[in-house]
Amino acid sequence: QVQLVESGGGLVQAGGSLRLSCAVSGRTVGGSGMGWFRQAPGKEREFVAAITWSGSTRYRDPVKGRFTISRDNVKNTVNLQMNSLRPEDTAVYYCAADSNYRMVAPTSPSSYDYWGQGTQVTVSS
Repeated sequence: QVQLVESGGGLVQAGGSLRLSCAVSGRTVGGSGMGWFRQAPGKEREFVAAITWSGSTRYRDPVKGRFTISRDNVKNTVNLQMNSLRPEDTAVYYCAADSNYRMVAPTSPSSYDYWGQGTQVTVSS
């Protein structure tokens, strides 16, 4: 059984930083494509960042240069370092796993097979 558990969310002032972590069990992060998505109230879930099994990364344009996705194969976690946070980054952040071996990380939520329960990130102005 595959389980993903996010942590690290919270309340931060604009310009601050947070580090989200996704602990994975039942599947190795090194053998999976992993992604971070977010969903704000009244909006659709949107792609934030992803890393393929081979280590290739992909980011949503507004977060490029501010967010960094990484994985720790020993701890079997995927992390999202978020710097220079803005109020528009406020959302519930979800970790997701893609069981397919792809050369390019997909941005559609439907391409991911497993999801965590989400962690709230709130950025105050």
